[in-house]
Amino acid sequence: MEQKKNFKRTLVTSALPYANGGVHIGHLAGVYVPADIYVRYLRLKKQEVVFIGGSDEHGVPVTMRARKEGITPQDVVDRYHKMIKDSFEEFGISFDIYSRTTSETHHKFASDFFRKLYDDGKLVEETSMQYYDEEAKQFLADRYITGECPHCHNEGAYGDQCEKCGRDLSPTELINPKSTISGSKPVLKETKNWYLPLNQWQDWLKKWILEDHKEWRPNVYGQCKSWLDMDLQPRAMTRDLDWGIPVPVEGADGKVLYVWFDAPIGYISNTKELCESNPERWGTWQKWWQDEDTRLIHFIGKDNIVFHCLIFPVMMKAHGDYIMPDNVPANEFLNLENDKISTSRNWAIWLHEYLVDFPGKQDVLRYVLTANAPETKDNNFMWKDFQERNNSELVAIYGNFVNRALQLTKKYFEGVVPECGELLDVDRQAINEFKDVKENVEQMLDQFKFRDALKEAMNLARIGNRYITECEPWKVAKTDMERVKTILNISLQLVANLSIAFEPFLPFSSKKLRGMLNVETFDWEQLGSTEILKPGHQLAEPSLLFEKIEDDTIQAQLDRLERIRKENEAANYKAEPVKENIPFDVFEKMDIRVGKVLKCEKVKKSKKLLQFTIDDGSGTERTILSGIAAYYEPEQLTGKQVLFVANFEPRKMMGIESQGMILSAVDSDGSLHVTSVLDEVKPGSVVG
Repeated sequence: MEQKKNFKRTLVTSALPYANGGVHIGHLAGVYVPADIYVRYLRLKKQEVVFIGGSDEHGVPVTMRARKEGITPQDVVDRYHKMIKDSFEEFGISFDIYSRTTSETHHKFASDFFRKLYDDGKLVEETSMQYYDEEAKQFLADRYITGECPHCHNEGAYGDQCEKCGRDLSPTELINPKSTISGSKPVLKETKNWYLPLNQWQDWLKKWILEDHKEWRPNVYGQCKSWLDMDLQPRAMTRDLDWGIPVPVEGADGKVLYVWFDAPIGYISNTKELCESNPERWGTWQKWWQDEDTRLIHFIGKDNIVFHCLIFPVMMKAHGDYIMPDNVPANEFLNLENDKISTSRNWAIWLHEYLVDFPGKQDVLRYVLTANAPETKDNNFMWKDFQERNNSELVAIYGNFVNRALQLTKKYFEGVVPECGELLDVDRQAINEFKDVKENVEQMLDQFKFRDALKEAMNLARIGNRYITECEPWKVAKTDMERVKTILNISLQLVANLSIAFEPFLPFSSKKLRGMLNVETFDWEQLGSTEILKPGHQLAEPSLLFEKIEDDTIQAQLDRLERIRKENEAANYKAEPVKENIPFDVFEKMDIRVGKVLKCEKVKKSKKLLQFTIDDGSGTERTILSGIAAYYEPEQLTGKQVLFVANFEPRKMMGIESQGMILSAVDSDGSLHVTSVLDEVKPGSVVG
């Protein structure tokens, strides 16, 4: 894909994370890693670029956490803004500014933006019926209303979505709605808000996106088309809340700007804050947002497409002074161990926790998330795959080639780059294989195909390994040191190329590699060259670029997820409904007793059955079969006291007569657990 015009500069934004929790790998894979790769690439090409980030600190999720913890919303956002900002910095996300939507600059800018739309008649005033909590004396945001889902009958569905079946809802669809604030039943009450009339801009949106931006990713273009094929409706730009930017209009007491009106304006206000901090370097904010020579790129996840491709562009078009985004390379979702990432269920890998558990391994996660990037469809993160890619690719391919080339140079030439002599066919073939790497990587990055670009970079290491293996300099050194010089010169040029090619993707290891090469920096234009390191250049001491990740490290992460899974199951578990009442004399007919397991063994040719030999206190051993082989090894039950029904009619299974039934409890996950007694009693004791 070629750009439609030669822009002078590029403005890159990344979705503002909610400051009500940390950042997880889904956020990183969907937004921040690809955005950072792209910005680092443009900087290496010495293009004028600015990278804008910040925390989204308004909206209902913040107030819900504050209410839950008994603190103020400001306390919440202060805590998580710092956590997120620090995590991004340690992970190498190279924002030029990471600010926040509670800043004075942002409050004034967003307020003025809304007021201009209001004064220009670009907003419409409408009244609607919304749920109101009479006890709390406030209107309820959708998330402050719960009730029974009309589709799956989950009793804990929210007013905007049922998290059990995934259906989008409106509060009025809920059965038996109640306020999460007071617990009372809300009432419908009339309220006034201001709406952005998207329907008035539908024709413009159709031309701008569907005709002028057919180069957008299929998933982005397709979602936009599905929205535009329907009749767009006015969308409320204000809310009845007490946390946010007050609506700057008379008669709007108790109302704030809708978080999805306020948040994207944060890109602009954060740019303004950056420019005012250093105008000599950055110029004016208007240069970045109102100059047609600026290319605007939004990096987001697929859940934000409608806001960045439809609503925010209409806001800027209605305002009249702003450029439109040239591309919105939104990613799909990343799942975790075959399950949807969920912050409410804590089913996630949090960045701040990863940085503690895997110190110094930022680039490993950056590599795996890029290699598995959900660019056009949902993808999956697996801890075993994470380990495999580290050990088999970063260590065994990239790191191995670098170590071989540097160690051999140290061994034979005391770490000095040797001269390149006469080339043989094997040399020319290797050089020819990597001469187009710059063009190939650039082509992929310019099209936002980060996964393919990473493959091109890793291919350099594969070329290097193959070349050094074929040439066998450790054998040639016995007879022809001049030939060894050529082999290692070409190998070292490949190593230098790797440092350049991986710089946008793996900045920490590229910096480490430059240190081993004893070079402060490389120029992107040198990528593909065979004359980067000059003969006679002294290399520094080599060390391992990456290290293996052991099985126990990965198992610890899998065990953590298993604990979380069980905690979620326990939290969501509801016992089966109690069966119909029975007369007491029916119960009295059941003879439940305690038996001691004398022997337990697997039944041949059966995956389910265990055979128990029971001391039932009668002096005669009793045989009982039980379908619990999937949950116990026989030796776990031998010697235990168990409860069994003694007066069931005997029946044959697998040719063995079973004389009763072992009682087991069914857990929330369907697993069976044999029942017993707290204190040891005589075999044959009656339960009643």
